[in-house]
Parts: sequence; structure tokens; C-alpha cells
Amino acid sequence: MPRPTEFVLTLSCRDTKGIVHAVSGLLFQAGCNIIDSQQYGDVLSSDATGLFFLRVHFEAPPHLADVATLQPLFRHLSEQFGMDARLHSLARRPRVMLMVSKHGHCLNDLLFRWRSGQLNVDIPAIVSNHPDYADLAASYGIAFHHLPLATGSGAEAKRAQEKQVEALVDEQQIDLVVLARYMQILSSEFCQFLRGRAINIHHSFLPSFKGAKPYYQAHERGVKLIGATAHYVTAELDEGPIIEQDVERVDHTLSPEDFTAVGRDVECVVLARAVRWHVEHRVLLNGKKTVVFR
Repeated sequence: MPRPTEFVLTLSCRDTKGIVHAVSGLLFQAGCNIIDSQQYGDVLSSDATGLFFLRVHFEAPPHLADVATLQPLFRHLSEQFGMDARLHSLARRPRVMLMVSKHGHCLNDLLFRWRSGQLNVDIPAIVSNHPDYADLAASYGIAFHHLPLATGSGAEAKRAQEKQVEALVDEQQIDLVVLARYMQILSSEFCQFLRGRAINIHHSFLPSFKGAKPYYQAHERGVKLIGATAHYVTAELDEGPIIEQDVERVDHTLSPEDFTAVGRDVECVVLARAVRWHVEHRVLLNGKKTVVFR
């Protein structure tokens, strides 16, 4: 468990000389000890954004060990370099809300990782448009919110349900929403509300298979690799900045059910990595891409 004196500073700004020197010098003058530091300048490729990214894990002296106390120390530096700088106390456990529909493998996996101490978060709520996982939520002592959507619901009904979710996010002070196989297309308003704090998981195949039973479609086409992609939620369906991806090899000896089992395993692992990296403040947005300090 992190000590109450441990913090993570993340920042992005236009790449220029002296940023690392300025940040490390300020931490030294404040009596802080740098435990880990990672940096990246997106300046070399043809589509480079020209931005610089930094993640610093440090320990502060006891009299400064509070975000409200530390933040003013960085104010001048942030203004000088035009930084988007964020300070996180590692003693504070991020609050995560899980959303699920009918397929519970990702939900079950995340709950196990949380209960076993692999995810240093609090999970105050599970939301679903179906009642199926109410008992599972109860077994973990987590509030289950069934917010139904009738088959064929129009945009107005869907938006009304989304507003209920938004109210829960505000009421529970949620830091991250995880769509653990929540099978609803979200409105642009909802995506904007959750911008940068909602992660989705979906199967990623080449070629791409849409609609019902994608693993069965993959089996029919003789796919050799099954993959999954975790990404931030945006209004462009399954087009958000990618956090993590992985694949598993399959072959002609496997049945469609085997394909589905392999795919679900990959989805669980990829989503868990993405959630963990996000709550450890390792993921920084870089336009349509991400920088992930692993």
C-alpha cells in the first residue's frame, strides 16, 4: 500500500528545454524525494504533436504531504511552461463505477482483482441495464443499480437513462467509469460528460466483425489471431484513444465456443491492465493517442 506521503505528478506541455530540470529542481528544493520518473517527447515522427509528457512518483516531507499544500508549489512552473499538470495522492483510492449488460466475464474478473488487492480502488457502484448480476454485486457488498432500457428504446429514453448514470457519477464522486461489456451505444452528450474518465473494451479483429456473435464470425473466416482493445470512450464508436491491446493465437482445431472463450480471456486481461494503468496515473492523452508509462 502506498504511504500517505507518496504522490504522482503528471504533466504535458509543448516540448522545450529545461522542463525536467525545473520540475526535479523544484521537488529538491521542497525536500521531496523522487522515487520514479518517466518522460516522453512526441517530436520525431511526421505526425508528432510536439508535446512533452512527464510522470514523477515522489515522496514529500510530512509537512507538505497534502495535495492542497503541494499544488501551489507548482503553480508558477505550470504557468511558465503552459503545463496541463495534475497532482495525485497515492493514499487516495480512486473511485470506480462498473457498467455491464449480459456478459459478465470482465465484471467478474475486475471484482476478483479488486477483492484480492490487485486493484487499489474503491468500487461503490455497479450499473446495468439488466438485472442479471445483482446477486454477484451483493456477494461483494457493492450497490447494484438496475437502470433498464426496453428493447428498441429511442434516443430520448436512452438519454434519460444516461442522466441517471450521470447523477450516480456525481453523487458517488466517481473518478473512472469502466464499461465492462456494457452493450449500449452512448450519446455524444454522455461521452462528453465522461471524457477522459471512461474506459471501454471491445474485440479487435482483422477483419473487423460487427453485430452479434463476432467470435462465431471470426471462426467462419478462419481468423488466426483473436484480440481485444481497451480505449477511452468517445462519441466515435470504438474509435477512442487506445490504452492497451493484446492478442492470442487460434487455429482450425478450435470450435466457435473455444474462440469465444479465448476472446473473453483476452478481453479480461486487456481491460484490467488499462484500468490499473489509469488509476495509477500512467496514461496521458496525446490527441487521438495515449502515452502510457508502464
